[in-house]
Amino acid sequence: MTIEPRALETRAETELTEAWYKERDALPGNEAVAGRRKAAFDAFRQTGLPHRRVEEWKYSDLRNRLKSIAPFAARRDEAGAKSVLAGLDNVYGDVDRHRLVIVDGHFHAGLSDMAALAADGALARPLAEALAEAGEALMDLPAIATKDAAVGLNAIFCADGLELVVPAGVTLSKPVEIVHALGQDAASTAGRVVIRAGEGAEAIVLETFLGGTEGTFSNTLTDIRAADGAKLTVARLQAEAAGTTHVGTAVVTLGAKTAVKVIGAGIGSGFARHQAFVAFTGEHARADLLGITMVRKGQHVDQTLVIDHAVPNCDSRELFKTVVDDGAKGIFQGKIIVRPHAQKTDGQMMTQSLLLSEDAEMALKPELEIFADDVQCAHGATSGEIDEDLLFYLRARGIPEKEARTLLVLAFLAEAVEEIGEEVIVEAFEARIRAWLDQAA
Repeated sequence: MTIEPRALETRAETELTEAWYKERDALPGNEAVAGRRKAAFDAFRQTGLPHRRVEEWKYSDLRNRLKSIAPFAARRDEAGAKSVLAGLDNVYGDVDRHRLVIVDGHFHAGLSDMAALAADGALARPLAEALAEAGEALMDLPAIATKDAAVGLNAIFCADGLELVVPAGVTLSKPVEIVHALGQDAASTAGRVVIRAGEGAEAIVLETFLGGTEGTFSNTLTDIRAADGAKLTVARLQAEAAGTTHVGTAVVTLGAKTAVKVIGAGIGSGFARHQAFVAFTGEHARADLLGITMVRKGQHVDQTLVIDHAVPNCDSRELFKTVVDDGAKGIFQGKIIVRPHAQKTDGQMMTQSLLLSEDAEMALKPELEIFADDVQCAHGATSGEIDEDLLFYLRARGIPEKEARTLLVLAFLAEAVEEIGEEVIVEAFEARIRAWLDQAA
């Protein structure tokens, strides 16, 4: 008789198992959703938290990072949620927008612009309510995302979030901001947002991730579904507190003749992984993914993406810029997959990193998997320091060294920022970049 050896559970994995048995009966959704959760939990019991021996997570050992798991956050009353929100930055200031508020993974309609959003033609409702009605359909994701460990954990524990629907033919008159706010008491959250754009719909969605504290574990998933002819711009700014562990996933499904732009900026959390899974399901679609990351003081930030070209005549563009300083570590892992029948695919990926100190570290892993012969695909990766000749040139013209370095970093990031295109997003991101640079010692 042969007994298969089983790896020992870490303390965090044991706590997640205990949390499942404690929370499962209270989690929302119909019987089909419960079945999906149970299947995800069974998979977790087999594999545990992702670690360095898992190829996709080799640079970001989540098992080693999470020594313990804080209890999953309960829903706050409206006064408590309002207090959390009041203590955080208002990233977009006075910009006219519809604001939807999620606090500790739970949607708060009373703090959100529900009436104004409805008058503009869109609908929002708590994910807990949507799961009870739509059930399994809201848990369906493209195959490239289903085996990811963080996606599985979110499926197990997502208790709330929101569903945002922009019906067919509707063009929103102003952006929608989804605020993910975390309180100052350590907790775990597994919020999920589903954004559904109908045929020919157009919208700008701003996601901001703020707050948290030492010991906070935030595992969010944003499921973006663009029907035929839809145009979406989704800007995701992660600026949580330095002690938090943040795993944020964006899953994008594109129909025919769609145009989706996903912009990510990461400057917060001690340990962060931003991952995107993009699936083309209709021809003549285009996806643009832009990333701006700035890390220092031992921060660890991982940008991982998988682009799946499964149909012909689609384009994808990926441009990621990373600035690393003061003992921090940046990671970029990008993969473009071109399936056998996806002829006339055009996929271009570039990642560039700027190291501002000798102890800064950057890992780069771009990949192409091409199974079709009539395609145009390329990837590139560069890593280097500030050009001393350019620095000397600026200083020779009377510009102080600190200001000169700031100008050169801004110039490095400018290409990605300019590609954003939307003035509201550009201004907010530029302000964050300048603030980060001003904090440099």
